[in-house]
Amino acid sequence: LLLGILGAPALGDPGPLEDVVIDRYYIPKICLREAQMGDFIRYHYNGTFKDGKKFDSSYDRGATVAGVVGVGRLITGMDRGLQGMCVNERRHLIVPPHLGYGSIGVAGLIPPDATLYFDVVMLDIWNKNDKLQITTLSKPERCNRTVENSDFVRYHYNGTLLDGTPFDSSYSKGSTYDTYVGSGWLIKGMDQGLLGMCAGEKRSIIIPPFLAYGEKGYGTVIPPQASLVFSVLLVDFHNPKDGVFLEHLEVPESCKRRAVTGDFVRYHYNGTLMDGTLFDSSYSRNQTYNTYIGKGYIIPGMDQGLQGVCMGEQRRVVIPPHLAYGEDGAGDKIPGSAVLIFDVHVIDFHNPADPVEIETVFRPEGCNVTTRNRDFVRYHYNCSLLDGTRLFSSHDYEKPQEVTLGANKVIEGLNSGLLDMCAGERRVLIVPPHLGHGESGARGVPGSAVLRFEVELISMEEGVPEGYLFIWHGEPPANLYEQMDLNKDGGIPADEFSTFIKTQVAEGKGRLMPSSDPEKVIADMFQNQDRNQDGKITPDELKLKSDEDQEKIHEEL
Repeated sequence: LLLGILGAPALGDPGPLEDVVIDRYYIPKICLREAQMGDFIRYHYNGTFKDGKKFDSSYDRGATVAGVVGVGRLITGMDRGLQGMCVNERRHLIVPPHLGYGSIGVAGLIPPDATLYFDVVMLDIWNKNDKLQITTLSKPERCNRTVENSDFVRYHYNGTLLDGTPFDSSYSKGSTYDTYVGSGWLIKGMDQGLLGMCAGEKRSIIIPPFLAYGEKGYGTVIPPQASLVFSVLLVDFHNPKDGVFLEHLEVPESCKRRAVTGDFVRYHYNGTLMDGTLFDSSYSRNQTYNTYIGKGYIIPGMDQGLQGVCMGEQRRVVIPPHLAYGEDGAGDKIPGSAVLIFDVHVIDFHNPADPVEIETVFRPEGCNVTTRNRDFVRYHYNCSLLDGTRLFSSHDYEKPQEVTLGANKVIEGLNSGLLDMCAGERRVLIVPPHLGHGESGARGVPGSAVLRFEVELISMEEGVPEGYLFIWHGEPPANLYEQMDLNKDGGIPADEFSTFIKTQVAEGKGRLMPSSDPEKVIADMFQNQDRNQDGKITPDELKLKSDEDQEKIHEEL
């Protein structure tokens, strides 16, 4: 602030002066206010005589001068010379003796009839009638709520004196300033200046000393009677009484069911702070977040926020810190006392007690014969997730899907959904994961996914009991081996066995286990009977399955 001492050569010798000589050698480009009579001012100065000898300096004392201008508390020349000054303006003042200390002077300091030279810089101006000055620098387009008394706020700030001298900054500390509003924890001016702010809003707040630190100042950084200027960015705020706030962004027209406590939900989310900072996203991991709701596995606010969601719904969940991570925050991305915003897209949900949901789309008239376990069926299907993501389709292949029901060849839910169907019937099946591919999923199927099947039964063949490859429609021949030994050579090779079985099927005396490959079924039957694997069946080897079962029971007894 020191610009040197004003000496006689600088202004020349004006001779006897009638009034104060004012040289406004620096005027700031912006002057929002000029010192008026009755204003309280703070300023620095150097005082010298004409020869440049210093008689006084506020700089040497390390403290600014504070007082009221124009009311006779200063020497008349200074009173006049300070009026009209702007903050940061610099002036050279020449005060003639009759407007200074006159013919008496100040003993040991200022001789009688001394002309005084002052180099002054104005630092602060205020008035007891001043009010808080609030300027909105920027404001978000959406502002659903503003700060009220008793709210807890998190904000960044830069604090300066009125002349621009910085005294504090939250940015330099790397963390927001967190506090309650209207509870006496802040200076009065800041308590008032934060009211009505939106999250994300920027304000300039000019606080007069009587609403700041007043006559005492604060430490070495805020002098007594200092006006303060705060540039504030409100990061977020909440009230301890707040609950979870929900905003329904998109709700499907058809919502047959809503999630409740105990349901297992799969959802995608983006998690942000109130200022828009992203702290987490399931999309970045390309994997849904899967959890039970209402059981304490997730933060309480999300437990509440997912209640009542529909499949496919998009919802915004705003969670106050006391229902999130509290005062401690989480990791290095979620600060303490932070309000969290989750934009959620629910993919699906289910309950561990859910059965397969079956909707019959079409059922032919005169449907008397329906599928049962062990039947061999051919069907077409489309399989997708509940969000519409296509997974598999039998239409991608030349033939329909073929399976023996109840043989553990398809997932349990699909097997159940194919039972009691007529040929030509069409159904929609909703299969929960515990009846599908479970928590682990399968190739192309996410873990814990609910599956949607569109199925059409093309045909069905009556099956055989479990463990059987062939059953007789009546009693088997009493001399079975002799009839099977077509060339009567005492041994039955594979071709004779195959010819005999096919004849029984053709004549309606028995039926094979339904299969897309009857030859393999017959080959399996032959291998089961050819117990020593020598390529032919002997009388001792040939046994009906019913006889084998009886022998096993006898052995167990």
